[in-house]
Amino acid sequence: MPGHRKTPFSAKQKKKQLQEKRERNRGRFDQVDEEGMPIVGRRSRSHSSQKKCPQVADTTVNVKKINQQPGKNKNGHYDPNRYRLHFVKDSDQDIEDRKKKARIPFKVLPEESLELDVNLIFEPGSALDLPKRPSWNYKMTKEIVERQEEKYFQEYLDRLFETYKSDNLSFVELNLETWRQLWRVLAMSDIILIITDIRHPALHFSPALYDHITKDLQKEVILVLNKIDLVQSSLVIAWKRYFQIKFPKLKIVCFTSYPKDREEIEIDSKRSVFKKRKLKKRGFGVGASKLLQICQEIVQDKVDLSSWKRRIEIQIVNEGSDNEEEDAAEIRVEEEIIDTGERFKGGMLTIGCCGYPNVGKSSLMNGLVGKKVVSVSKTPGHTKHFQTIYLTKTVKLCDCPGLVFPSLTDKSLQILSGIYPIAQVREPYSSVGFLSERLDLTKILKLKHPSDDENCNEWSAWDVCDAWAAKKGFLTAKAARRDVYRAANHILRLAVEGRICLAFRPPNYTANKSVWENDPEAQSIDQQQEEHSKRNTLSLPEDDEDNSEDAERDYEDGDEDEEDEVENQDGEENLCAMKLTKNPFSVLQDD
Repeated sequence: MPGHRKTPFSAKQKKKQLQEKRERNRGRFDQVDEEGMPIVGRRSRSHSSQKKCPQVADTTVNVKKINQQPGKNKNGHYDPNRYRLHFVKDSDQDIEDRKKKARIPFKVLPEESLELDVNLIFEPGSALDLPKRPSWNYKMTKEIVERQEEKYFQEYLDRLFETYKSDNLSFVELNLETWRQLWRVLAMSDIILIITDIRHPALHFSPALYDHITKDLQKEVILVLNKIDLVQSSLVIAWKRYFQIKFPKLKIVCFTSYPKDREEIEIDSKRSVFKKRKLKKRGFGVGASKLLQICQEIVQDKVDLSSWKRRIEIQIVNEGSDNEEEDAAEIRVEEEIIDTGERFKGGMLTIGCCGYPNVGKSSLMNGLVGKKVVSVSKTPGHTKHFQTIYLTKTVKLCDCPGLVFPSLTDKSLQILSGIYPIAQVREPYSSVGFLSERLDLTKILKLKHPSDDENCNEWSAWDVCDAWAAKKGFLTAKAARRDVYRAANHILRLAVEGRICLAFRPPNYTANKSVWENDPEAQSIDQQQEEHSKRNTLSLPEDDEDNSEDAERDYEDGDEDEEDEVENQDGEENLCAMKLTKNPFSVLQDD
């Protein structure tokens, strides 16, 4: 209106207005109106703030919501943050206490400290049992089913936190929506694959999930020991025997993991830089034939798996080529499946894949198919909802988001196993100390004590990070001091990737190590790793400094599906390759 005088507007009000505008643009308002638009006036806290989870409103637990994604909830049909990770947030006092403890000298523990027992981690029969889907039927409306699930999940969390203090519990998924994805996958699948990382199989295998599948659902379960190329064959056999004896109904298959793409390495001689170019052809996951054999024994003549067998034969013949004529039309991705409860309906075998974040579920599915059909990332929680991929006309795979089951595991070990995003770790020093006590990083990384005292033999986690910052040249931007946090972050990334390989053993492994090393089946594992090495070559620079920095940049980039551009200033391609060893990712190539 002409001549209308503006109302005085304070700086505080302007700041609040700008904050609300930024939140609207980022889609961080949890409250929406009937039309799906964010409600202005009550600011929603960001993912890094302390906020009580709706499912644990009756408790005093503060929840941290990780991997906040931008976007808006349009008419209630799309919410990019619906399946993000929900973990208990550590208090500021706990963070400060761990920082002080990180400055206390540690002692390298004996090899027996790496032995883990599943029962000590999960305590079967206790309140750590996983939440199970409440009974329902098709006569119930969607709203009634959801209210029933919310009530049950609330009671489960109340019982869990009444029995165990949040400080004693490990990180556990508190997002009901993610648990619902697991319930749907278990209900619709005929065979369930539990994928574990061979470095931490006891951490990734929940006995409660095994009992629920075999006893309650009366279905078959297969344990996948993934990434076996990271450890020696004797350890693979030891873990396989351990699970076979402890869980008789369990069937076990081993898979190699790296590299997921066949790569060519180009050397830029002028800049001394190694660059990677990923080929279109996806590497074939070793172990698919064994998985097919186990599935055939389970389904008998109820499902025709001959088309799957032909696909495997075609992939083996065409491996290393760019031939894409592999029944590509049979691969379809769906997001919603109606559960009928009928086994092998219509002669179709449904295989569900579940497990912890970052154990390689999506990569395993890509390896079975022989090409990229599911997006993968090094960031935990990348898979947001379950998907079904038709491998053949009679076999379909179902990928479930990664779930962290309740346990009594040390949180530092969970971080080192990759279930918690490294970028979100507020205090990485205790995890570095946990790693140093079991691997002696001072010798592996050839560190020089930051005190410049050659006779000093006492190391703390802070000293390790300080020495690594000095060796890598990590400095803060303003004061140019040693960036200890960045160094700790870098060490954790190297451990998650496998270049610093922390692998746990089953009970009594150390005392009987020679027995496992001479086991006849260990030779077949060696052969499997060797065949995988011949098909996949990886070039590593001799200078560990440049190589470690390249690895860090790869992690900072996030998605491992992004292809690196190759520039050849001389116009000629110079390729070099080296066979993979037992641990091709060793940070100093000394392993």
